[in-house]
Amino acid sequence: MTGWVNQVFCEDALAGMARIPDGSIDLILTDPPYNLGKDYGNASDQQSVEAYLAWTEQWIDAALPKLKANGSLYVFLTWRFAPEIFVMLKKRMTMMNEIIWDRRVPSMGGSVRSYSSVHDTIGFFVNRKDYYFDLDAVRIPYDAETKKARSRSIFVGAKWLEVGYNPKDVWSVSRLHREHPERADHPTQKPLEIIERMLKASCPPDGIVLDPFMGSGTTAIAAKRLGRRFTGFELNPAYCDIIQERLAAPEVPVVGSKKRKAAAKTAVTTEGTP
Repeated sequence: MTGWVNQVFCEDALAGMARIPDGSIDLILTDPPYNLGKDYGNASDQQSVEAYLAWTEQWIDAALPKLKANGSLYVFLTWRFAPEIFVMLKKRMTMMNEIIWDRRVPSMGGSVRSYSSVHDTIGFFVNRKDYYFDLDAVRIPYDAETKKARSRSIFVGAKWLEVGYNPKDVWSVSRLHREHPERADHPTQKPLEIIERMLKASCPPDGIVLDPFMGSGTTAIAAKRLGRRFTGFELNPAYCDIIQERLAAPEVPVVGSKKRKAAAKTAVTTEGTP
């Protein structure tokens, strides 16, 4: 019954999700392929618009029944397809936020025929009004200067001053550069800081998070660090190896071995990643 928990399966998500019981997942958190023409060794990220959107609707319809009634979904998207995919999801769930991840891309180079894209779009959706959400777990503490400026008696004991502020819907977190100690060998790896914020807010302790497109395994790593359970899928065998190495490591972040990194460079995948 629970053999799928705390497991990452090296297989296509559409096939694998059929084994997960309906209504068993607290949170879906995923970063599917963006269809931006990346070279994964084949044309998997170079579909026509129609084919890409049809495939997106297919995995959404396979994944959503797995959620509990009070469950939630976070999905990473590009602005190019977010409008269409948001419409798909709005027909099935309630949209709570469009979160903008500012990747802190340096002000160097970029497009000369349009404004350079420096953000990813994240959709936050829920099933119903009593969805699980722990804001206090992700509040950002005020600095000492701010607290001092609010030292008048009317602010003494104010909860918001003591526990910190809402992270809001623009998250400025640096992308993982090549030399970042957290970096594994995957081209679209997301920072633990972002994934952990989502888990703390939207997955209860000991709850289960599903990631259909595990990539480098950051969702699983974050869940392990935070006392949540996980399940998910990854199509690329080399990335599956990286995930297992990261999960087996005594501490995270840990970069995969040179052998695994070399294999990942030449492997073929259709998966994205958090």
